[in-house]
Amino acid sequence: MKLRFQISLLLFACCSGYAAMAEPFTAEHLVRLDRVGAPDLSPDGNLVVFTKRTTDMDANKGRVDLWIADIDDGAIRQLTNHESNETDPAWSPDQKYVYFLSSRSESSQVWRVATGGGKPVQVTNLPVDVATFRITADGDRLIVSAQAYLECEDLECTALRDKALDRSPTTGVAYDQVFMRHWDHWLTEKRSRLYSVSLKGGIASSREPVLVSKEVDADVPSRVWGGNEEYAVSEDGKTAYFAARIRDATEPTSTNFDIYSAPTNGDGPTLNLTEENPAWDTHPVLSPDGTSLAYLSMARPGFEADRYRIMIRDLESGDTHELAPDWDRSPSSIVFSHDGASIYANAADVGNTTLWRIDVASGAVDKLVEHGFVSAIDTAAGRLIYSKDDLKSPSEIYVQSGDAAEAQQLTHASDAQMKNLEMGDYEQFSFTGANDETVYGYVVKPAGFEEDKQYPVAFLIHGGPQGSFGNHFHYRWNPQTYAGQGFAAVFIDFHGSTGYGQKFTDSISGDWGGAPLTDLQLGLAAALEKFEFLDGGRTCALGASYGGFMVNWIAGNWPDRFDCLVNHDGVFDQRMMYYATEELWFPEWENSGPYYVNPESYEKYNPVSHVDRWQTPMLVIHGQLDYRIPVSQGIGAFTALQRRGIESKFLYFPDENHWVLKPHNSVQWHREVNDWLHKFLDEKER
Repeated sequence: MKLRFQISLLLFACCSGYAAMAEPFTAEHLVRLDRVGAPDLSPDGNLVVFTKRTTDMDANKGRVDLWIADIDDGAIRQLTNHESNETDPAWSPDQKYVYFLSSRSESSQVWRVATGGGKPVQVTNLPVDVATFRITADGDRLIVSAQAYLECEDLECTALRDKALDRSPTTGVAYDQVFMRHWDHWLTEKRSRLYSVSLKGGIASSREPVLVSKEVDADVPSRVWGGNEEYAVSEDGKTAYFAARIRDATEPTSTNFDIYSAPTNGDGPTLNLTEENPAWDTHPVLSPDGTSLAYLSMARPGFEADRYRIMIRDLESGDTHELAPDWDRSPSSIVFSHDGASIYANAADVGNTTLWRIDVASGAVDKLVEHGFVSAIDTAAGRLIYSKDDLKSPSEIYVQSGDAAEAQQLTHASDAQMKNLEMGDYEQFSFTGANDETVYGYVVKPAGFEEDKQYPVAFLIHGGPQGSFGNHFHYRWNPQTYAGQGFAAVFIDFHGSTGYGQKFTDSISGDWGGAPLTDLQLGLAAALEKFEFLDGGRTCALGASYGGFMVNWIAGNWPDRFDCLVNHDGVFDQRMMYYATEELWFPEWENSGPYYVNPESYEKYNPVSHVDRWQTPMLVIHGQLDYRIPVSQGIGAFTALQRRGIESKFLYFPDENHWVLKPHNSVQWHREVNDWLHKFLDEKER
């Protein structure tokens, strides 16, 4: 009788939907997850168009298509389906079409598709690739960006010159300034420039557009990550506003971006609207009535992690003022409400990236979303949309209508893939860190968590250093991939992290191995004391970029704490790092000048000086295309380990940059890292 009862329970478990066994979350799941991109709200506020990225493992890349959602009835349908990536969707003013970028024609061009679906039609046919675009409010023209040579009078000249270079038997390139390469590519004589394309019946009327940014020698948008958020177009379509940093000998040491205005017909002067500020001005956004320009602005030249202030400029008088000057957060993006009375902004905030509303008249600040990671904000017709994720959930689109108290989740793109995956619960904690100041961290429980067990610890260290892991579903350093392996993940927002006020962020400059290391030491101790399920006798520290630097620093300055270390793209030798990197403004700010002016600052926290104390097994990982922290830094660390006789391994990616982006490489990265952790944490004698 008892046996039959047990069999019945097993049959019920197998056949019912209630007892399906959950799988631990792995890197294989991570790289295959569908990813929802930035949403764009229709002018009437009823429809949302967005991208969805799926992973083609056979092709070893992501594939992006357009989808459309009806807010009122929740219906979602696919709008495009093509092997080319379809990106950057934008509505036509009459809402009949969605414009987007695609390489269907073997060149990146602007296309459009009817809102109801159908066969897409090519809009532009320029001689070169279109990189970004915006549609004017009247729908009569596009503002596009494309790469071109300064000396070329038209784009056809650029295309012909590129073909001639491809046929040339010589490959040498001569440079006369130090900014020769940037992040993962070598620079050329071309610039990214803004052009105006006239439309007739919604289709470009010429292959030769009007050059808009003709009076500035700069990349518009900026290298490498700049997009159409760096320019805006007036309501009448006559004026473009764009951010630019002049490309001259000062560029490698400068963060001086300015906001310019220029006529879209190319007939008239280009004006520098922020010339008085020698620091970063960017992300121009026009008020709905077209009378004001909002933008983000830093105050300190040379400091890329300064607080972004929200500035409001009256376009008629030129009067400019800071909105909410006492708000000690640094917004990532801003957008006006549909009536212009408010500005919505997202900003790092105590381990989250939250959503805020700032009253334009009074500067009063109101937090709308407190937890998770908010991005991609848009508004129209009294509705607000945004993307949000957290440590357990990938990004989805949310919509808030009028005065509704709560937002409605519009998409559920990853629900089916996440349904039977076990995600570790997480908790934020705080402790007294360096300088007797409050510091925050997170712990993520392992899959299959049991209260009476102890688990080995993956101690994750974020990069930046002015950054934060926080409450965010990351597609590279995701704590859930460690939880899925049976590890508990712990990570600390040490001094220098963002979201805790600008003074806290500033504190790491000149102190890379001081207060941050103290915070990591005190944070790990606090976590072990608070969470009894953490096994302090089985720990491994992992980090990338600055986190990789810190792993190298820990190896010589906290050498007996961890069972193993993982260093991805970490700084090993500060002196050679200065002379081999490209964005020189960064080390010069952090160390108060060039190496030859202030070598003491660079050497104060130089991991190479403490190799004699290294003893912990280390996995070193580096990509050949990483020009931010060149591959020689990783090779140097590995050489030191090998010559010291320390167990070590070097994982090299010839086709990756500062990150590991290709799906199969990502899986390999995780496999190597997990194997390293299991080797030293699972088999350790207790």
